[in-house]
Amino acid sequence: MGNRLTLVGHGPTAATRVAAFPVDEPLSDPGPVSTAGLSRVAVALRGPETRCAQTATALGLAASVDDRLRDLDFGAWRGRTLDEVAAAEPAAVTRWLTDPAAAPHGGESLADLVARVGGWLDERPTDPAPVVAVTHPSVVRAALVHALGADPAAYWRIDVVPLSRTVLRGGPGRWALRWLSPAGQRDE
Repeated sequence: MGNRLTLVGHGPTAATRVAAFPVDEPLSDPGPVSTAGLSRVAVALRGPETRCAQTATALGLAASVDDRLRDLDFGAWRGRTLDEVAAAEPAAVTRWLTDPAAAPHGGESLADLVARVGGWLDERPTDPAPVVAVTHPSVVRAALVHALGADPAAYWRIDVVPLSRTVLRGGPGRWALRWLSPAGQRDE
């Protein structure tokens, strides 16, 4: 059976509503937050950002901060919308969207993000106790890319919505996708 890891995408923020590169902003009104399926949690972790802390609290989780669950570093693009950046730096955006090793914003590349999150996954203790990690859509995408053994370019083919849940089972080098659920639906 192996480990059971539930990745919860943080709740909506002003940045998620307008397709902006986030700063450390708080949640906007997330609406009702379902705690279904989270009663058996043995370990709760979260990214260090405010939006992860507030989501964990809304879910009733006393989550410890794990820095490797931090959001992708968008460098100079933080706080700007994708449309603004694309209008000002079209070649840089194209490069970023087509080359996983590129970080034209001066932050972290997708390849580096996948490596960071993959390392975190593969260093999880082998323990059947359920773990919940409240984190960012970028981190959930990177975890799926790693778990599925996909090329980092597959990152762009995964859509993660606020408050969604992704369940992985397994352990180092053998993670498998168990369940994906949009916000408000119970996982199995």
